[in-house]
Amino acid sequence: MRAAAIMRGEEVPPFEPLQRAIPAPPDLFGGVWDMGDFGSSGGDNVATRTRIAPPLVVTPPKVLTLKTVGKPEPKVDAVKLAAGKPVYTDDIEMRGMLHAAMLTSPHAHAIIRSIDTSKARALPGVHAVLTHKDLARVHYASGGQSYPNPKPYDQVSLDHKVRHVGDRVAVVAAETPEIAREALRLIEVEYEVLPAVFDPIEAMQPGAPVIHDDPSVEGIHDREHNIVHHVDAQTGDAAAQWAKAAHIFEGEYRVHQVQQCSIEPHVVVTWWDEDDRLVIRTSTQVPFHVRRMVAPLLGLPVKRIRVIKPRIGGGFGGKQEMLLEDLCGHLTIATGRPVRFEYTREQEFTSARSRHPQILRFKTGVDAEGKIVAAELYIIGNTGAYGTHGLTVQMVSGFRGLSTYNAPYSRFICDIVYTNIPTPGAYRGYGAPQALHALEVHTEEIAHALGMDVLEFKRKNWIKVGDPLVMAVALGEGREGKPQTVKTSALAECVDIGARAMGWYEKRGKDRSVPGKPHVKQGIGVAVAMHGTGIAGLDMGAASIKMNDDGSFNLHFGATDLGTGADTVLAQIAAETLGVPVSDIIVYAADTDMTPFDTGAYASSTTYISGGAVLKAAEQVRAQILQHAAERMLKCSVDDLELEDRKVVHRGGRSVTLEQVALHSLHQEDQHQIMATASHMSEVSPPPFAAQFAEVTVDTETGQVTVDRLLMAVDCGVAINPITASGQVEGGMVQALGYAHCEEMAYDEAGVPQATDFHSYHIYRADEVPDLEVIFVETYEESGPYGAKAVAEIPKDGVAPALASAIYDATGVMIRDLPYTPERVWRALYGGTASQ
Repeated sequence: MRAAAIMRGEEVPPFEPLQRAIPAPPDLFGGVWDMGDFGSSGGDNVATRTRIAPPLVVTPPKVLTLKTVGKPEPKVDAVKLAAGKPVYTDDIEMRGMLHAAMLTSPHAHAIIRSIDTSKARALPGVHAVLTHKDLARVHYASGGQSYPNPKPYDQVSLDHKVRHVGDRVAVVAAETPEIAREALRLIEVEYEVLPAVFDPIEAMQPGAPVIHDDPSVEGIHDREHNIVHHVDAQTGDAAAQWAKAAHIFEGEYRVHQVQQCSIEPHVVVTWWDEDDRLVIRTSTQVPFHVRRMVAPLLGLPVKRIRVIKPRIGGGFGGKQEMLLEDLCGHLTIATGRPVRFEYTREQEFTSARSRHPQILRFKTGVDAEGKIVAAELYIIGNTGAYGTHGLTVQMVSGFRGLSTYNAPYSRFICDIVYTNIPTPGAYRGYGAPQALHALEVHTEEIAHALGMDVLEFKRKNWIKVGDPLVMAVALGEGREGKPQTVKTSALAECVDIGARAMGWYEKRGKDRSVPGKPHVKQGIGVAVAMHGTGIAGLDMGAASIKMNDDGSFNLHFGATDLGTGADTVLAQIAAETLGVPVSDIIVYAADTDMTPFDTGAYASSTTYISGGAVLKAAEQVRAQILQHAAERMLKCSVDDLELEDRKVVHRGGRSVTLEQVALHSLHQEDQHQIMATASHMSEVSPPPFAAQFAEVTVDTETGQVTVDRLLMAVDCGVAINPITASGQVEGGMVQALGYAHCEEMAYDEAGVPQATDFHSYHIYRADEVPDLEVIFVETYEESGPYGAKAVAEIPKDGVAPALASAIYDATGVMIRDLPYTPERVWRALYGGTASQ
């Protein structure tokens, strides 16, 4: 509206950023807060600062006020996105470009007995039709993970057997999308339909259909029972700890399959460049992994492949996968032409990836004082038709499910099972949302059974600063992990501040019926969460920085911005270190030819890992600038100089601009390029913490749950950019709300998906979203760049159990299984099996 007024020539008031404070009691912080430095177990009263940007940020004294870090800098890509510049994968036109389409299986399990493509090949405008007969049979795993990819390697580009509705059968390249789709209709396929199995418990039984019967596939634990992996890991003395348990509690919890629903579908364009190298322009979170993984499938060396990641219209883990790049590359090789390949929305549901459904069974021992002394968790993970990400997602579930309360004896057992549903994979949170839903509902049930206040029971048992994570070594991601100890945590403060902001103690446990409608009840709920920051000992990022003639800097890194603001945050880290505004940092990212390596955007690692690399490179460039200015220009000691406001400043008042330093170093004396490259990998993964609160209204006659308010108080270390960080939290809460409340991938008896568009698969609309509130309760994490920890995934972890807690507060019924649809809630209220 403001832009329209300007275009009409009207006078408009000066623009001011939105300043939004949460509705909270006036004494919420009281000026003095007894929380030490937020990283210790206690301490003297210390003053804290609060700032609104627009989220509320509570900052301990240890966190310095800086020029750029901690400020709500505009996103470096904001203008070009708002202006509609051609920045996405599909925003490209190439001479002679063909369009791809993919034929998929209508059956959940079948053998292709014959396939006739002659009519399709004869259709005018068709340039290639590829089936399993045309491609080499090279086994691989499609998950975008570090080398070597976790087994099993149970996929080939095109196979003679299909294992779910939506599995690959053939691909076509044609002059137009319409011709390509018509060619698919002309392909004649004869299927031998096989028995299918969709329930993982049934899939493990003797006599169940064997989904992967190819003996050449390595890495399957028990092929005959469809068990891809079996995990059994424990720590501590089982007998001694169970002997301390005065109470033993058990519970089973079920979580379902949901889709990432990125607004931009998977899309890729491939072509031969002028040097006969294959260029892959793709919407991916993992460009470097894609290059390495696609090379053997295409029969090309890595050096002949370039992968470019443009702007991405959402990823959420779904694009941590190589889904289209191999087939599109094969079509370019077959035709010699550029090829564009984009999934339809239906294919996003049938042929892309999703969240793993799980059955989780907790057994927990509690001593007479209410302390958790032993915990066991058994998970049956449904990995669908292929094993991609199956092992690592379930191992993260085990680790997260046994770490928040960190019992001295902990054991994780898991069976990861093939079924004939479309394949799950990576999805934001990566196993933690499943586990933390079950864990938080389970611990609340224990508190109720013991007659303890829910918050007090959780506070008594959650992990504290100085505690080791007992399962960290036993449960790495697909391998042995690294020892971890909690160094910083503001979980107690998050809970306390969040509870006061929500009016928890005034509302919880009170009968709050809507006036005039005694059947409509209101409730308030809570959950706590702990996540991770990258994968310790595995994730690595690199960055390079080059100084330009005018004192600006080119910043190159391989990290992938999914719309999260990563490019901006990394530019802020560089700008802060080099004493310049963010506008002087020119960002170039995620091109396998032009930027340094990065493992990619997953595991909440970018700010911490890639930011660590940027910080190291910036510190080296800073040192070079100061050295040149000291030795060649100001004739002084380096120790007397600082970088600030685009200048090298001497403590005595003399200064030279960065432009002068650049020109002097490039053209006048001791000529050299001021630049540096640095890599960063961390042996630690400092956990962020959060308290999630929810308020709901429940119509007990219909089971309808209306979510009125969500508030998350988060310890993510220092929020480098509070606005982009709050966007992460708000967006994550809304996505998690869909998971908890209304989204579900449903199938009929034949395994055909019943919800393949946004009409039948309901994600939250903007007008349905409840009030969202974010509070950052900062700590200073010494191992992170400028004190930062992760924030990207933890917003996914607490909404579902907080809703369960709130529904219980409103109705007195705890519902273990997701999602909280009206039917499930109604059945639970009136004697169905969903309640406990």
